[in-house]
Parts: sequence; structure tokens; C-alpha cells
Amino acid sequence: MSQLFTPYSIGPLTLENRIVIAPMCQYSAEDGHATDWHRIHLGQLAFSGAGLLIIEATAVEPAGRISPADLGLWSDSTEAALAGVIDSVRKYSKMPLAIQLGHAGRKASNPLPWVGGPALREAQGGWQTVAPSALSFNEHDATPLALDQAGLQRVLQAFVTAAQRAHRIGFDAIEIHAAHGYLLHQFLSPLSNARTDEYGGSQENRMRFPLQVFDAVREALPASVPVGIRISATDWVEGGWDIAQSVVFAQALAKRHCAFIHVSSGGLSPLQAITPAPDYQVPLAARIRAESGLPTIAVGLVTDAEQAEAIVANGHADMVGVARVMLYDPHWPWHAAAKLGAQVTAPPQYWRSQPHGVHKLFK
Repeated sequence: MSQLFTPYSIGPLTLENRIVIAPMCQYSAEDGHATDWHRIHLGQLAFSGAGLLIIEATAVEPAGRISPADLGLWSDSTEAALAGVIDSVRKYSKMPLAIQLGHAGRKASNPLPWVGGPALREAQGGWQTVAPSALSFNEHDATPLALDQAGLQRVLQAFVTAAQRAHRIGFDAIEIHAAHGYLLHQFLSPLSNARTDEYGGSQENRMRFPLQVFDAVREALPASVPVGIRISATDWVEGGWDIAQSVVFAQALAKRHCAFIHVSSGGLSPLQAITPAPDYQVPLAARIRAESGLPTIAVGLVTDAEQAEAIVANGHADMVGVARVMLYDPHWPWHAAAKLGAQVTAPPQYWRSQPHGVHKLFK
């Protein structure tokens, strides 16, 4: 039996299989509001047969957007727009849905990625960015404003309120974004956190604000809603955040009933030295799983069924996250199930698409 296609539970939420569609920014919102693009995009992914769909990084306040076109969940109107999209998806798909809540910190206020160019200044439609310290991501960016106590409390409350909104409109799980060089990752890494108060210096201090955010979100939601986190397990820069520190962070999260940890890497510094290759991040997930006991999602150039199967079957991770390959092939889980002799849930309108000679694929 394929291990990739066995059920798995994260807290009280049971997934049909171990395939997780990882968050993928679409840069297609209007003032934070979900649009018809999201309805079409998420609708096709919800027909894919994956075990869980985590929608894109969603800003908890306007200043937390990566770009002006980022999805947001900070007001009644952004909540209503996203609720409409989720209602449409729910009408035709029973796939569990999670949302990734984040704040870009010093990496906010950027142009659309397909436009390119330096960070946007206020005269170009950008805004003042914030961060743990007044250290910019690169020399071309404006200097971020170091968060004071009032700013920290504002951001923490924004995470809580966004999580409550997400629960209200029917998301099954929450993923807190503490990876890829965004705000919570900026607190963790000594490369971006030069504070001298209780939020900087030692690893315990650098973990303090991300853990406070996790605690506050966890406390604000019913126990029936799993709350997990995505981290970058290493900065890939000497002297930065690394796997050993990530293990300590994961152990602290495990004590707080974190439902899962989604293990990525990099994104904090333009000096990072990464050589991407198939499974290059899987050892990071495997170590965190072994040393923290947390359920893990492994990611990183996972593109074929046998590769994903081996990750789960060999105990390197509990789930496998796929992202870019899903954009290229939105029915990737169907094709993986066909290769591995498994079944997936698909709409009955699509059942007759099964190729001749393939075992009973759809259920």
C-alpha cells in the first residue's frame, strides 16, 4: 500500500492522504480583497485530490503585504471577499482548507514579481516597512522602522484577529508564517535582529515574539482548529539562523501543542548560499521530526510520485508539500495515485477522464 496515500491526522483534523498543497502567492488581490482569480485558482486546486490545501500567505495588516496586490484578512470587507471565494470552493469540494497568515516585515512594499525592480517607495504606492531592527533586506531598500512595544502588540493582535476571521469563514487549520525572511523569521535570525531588549540577543529572546504570536493565536481559537507553523530551518548564511536553533524552536512549539511544522529554508538574506536539488530540504524536516516529535511537512523540489512516496515511507516527514509542480500540473495527485496504485477523491463530473487500463483511480 502506498504510504503517501494513507490518511493522517493533524490534531482533530484527518487528511485523506499526505499530499499538502503548499501556499503560493498569487499577487492578484485588490487592496487585500480576494478576487475571481482566487475563486478560479483555488477551485481547480480543490479538485486535485490532495489531502490539504493551504492558501497563500495572507497579510494580517496592510503594512504586512509583500506587494500591493497581496491577499489580506484585516477588515470586515477583506473577510467578506475571502468568505465568498471559500463558499464557492466548499460548494463543490470537501478538501480541508488551511490559510497561511503572515507579515512581510522588512520584505514588504515590493512590486509584482513579474514586473520586478527595487522595493516601492511611498511615492510609488509603497509604504513604511517595519522590522525587529532598523536593518534593511538589501542596500536598495528603505530602512524599516524598528517595532516598539506598541508596534509589537499591534502586530500580535493583528495575527489573532486574522486567525479569528479565518476560523469564522470556515478554514479548517491555521499556518503561521515564520519563514522565508518575513517578519517572524526576522525576529528569529541574528542577521536581522539586533535588538537589545527582551526580544533580541540570545536565542531565547529572539524566539520570544514568534512564540508569543503562536501562543496568542492558539489561545484565541477552539482546540478543534489545528494551528501549525512554517519555518525556514536555516538561513544558509554563516552566523545566521540554522538547523540546531530550529530544533530548539520546534521543541518549544511542541510544548505549546503546535499541530505541525512546515519545514522550508532561506529567504532572509541576499547572501544565502543554496544549491537547490531534489529533496534538498528534506533532511531538515527529518531532523526536526526526529528531535521534536512534531508532525512535519517536507518541501523542496519534490516533483514526482516515487520521490514523495519515499519521503513518507522512509519516515523523513509525515506529509509532503508541493507547490510549483501543482501550478504546472493541477492534477498531480491524480497522476501520483495512478503511478502508486492508490485512489483519490475527484468530482464525479471528471470520473470518465480516467485513462483506459488504469486501476480504479477515483472515489
